[in-house]
Amino acid sequence: MMNTRTPGATTIGILSSRTALDDIINRLDLRQVYHCDLYFDARRRLLAQTTFTEDKKSGLITISVLDEDRNRARDIAAAYVDELDKLLNRVSASSARRERMFLEQRLKSIKDELDASSRALGQFSSRNATLDIQKQGQATVEEASRLEGELIAAQSELSGLKANFADDNPRVRAVRARINELQSQMRKLSGEGEIADGSDLKSDEMFPSVRKLPLLGFTYYDLYRQVTVQENIYETLTKQYELAKVQEAKEVPPIKVLDEPVPAEKKSSPHRLTIVFLGTWIGALVGISSIIVANWWKKTDASHPAKTLGIAFARLIRHRSPAVAN
Repeated sequence: MMNTRTPGATTIGILSSRTALDDIINRLDLRQVYHCDLYFDARRRLLAQTTFTEDKKSGLITISVLDEDRNRARDIAAAYVDELDKLLNRVSASSARRERMFLEQRLKSIKDELDASSRALGQFSSRNATLDIQKQGQATVEEASRLEGELIAAQSELSGLKANFADDNPRVRAVRARINELQSQMRKLSGEGEIADGSDLKSDEMFPSVRKLPLLGFTYYDLYRQVTVQENIYETLTKQYELAKVQEAKEVPPIKVLDEPVPAEKKSSPHRLTIVFLGTWIGALVGISSIIVANWWKKTDASHPAKTLGIAFARLIRHRSPAVAN
């Protein structure tokens, strides 16, 4: 059963094509079955034993195959259906198919670019300990404010202690050491003395300094933007690709089998009644002819040229074939 957009004549033409016939011949090894060395002879024999019938009103196409083996005839008919379905999918040149093929190529290239950008972003983030520049900058500023507050409090405490104790007092030394530690953390956090060139973190640094954040942020957001754009493009193309596959499946004319190929229940030819009739008729004709010839032979004189020739021919046969004479 064919879709109305695909004419039956086109379908029969596809079934009679060299590609379809050669595939069937190779699939069932018909050259050996037909005792043909050439594909040309095997195709001609296969077409001679195949009948395609199209019903113009219903659109049904009937495939009938004659063969000495009824199971092989069934296999050939089933092979025709398989080849038709395969060829229709192969030669379909619909717009949805072209779109699907374009999207496949585009998706592959976008996937490669997305993988490369993701690797670049991951390597950059790993080298510079950047997860989210905006949040990291906010957290760095808050940490700097906290350290600065603690530093001011420690300096105020140190001023109060120095008014009552000497410089070598343990409490004074402890507060001064805490102030030095806070100042060291402030210098690391602010990147004092560093060159803001976006270089990798040093071995003693856990997070980038405030001085490096602007440059790192520019590079990070540039890489992040590339990854985000490519992800959006990939997602959009994936949706379009799935829609194109569905549309292509709709445009390719489906092959719907109404009756599966089955072995024949009785022989198509030769008809037994015809054989019996012809055998009886030929036997009767030969019998009547032999009676007429025998009767003529008895009544004909031996000097008759035809009888003389017959006798000579019979003697020649006896002479050359003793077994016949015996």
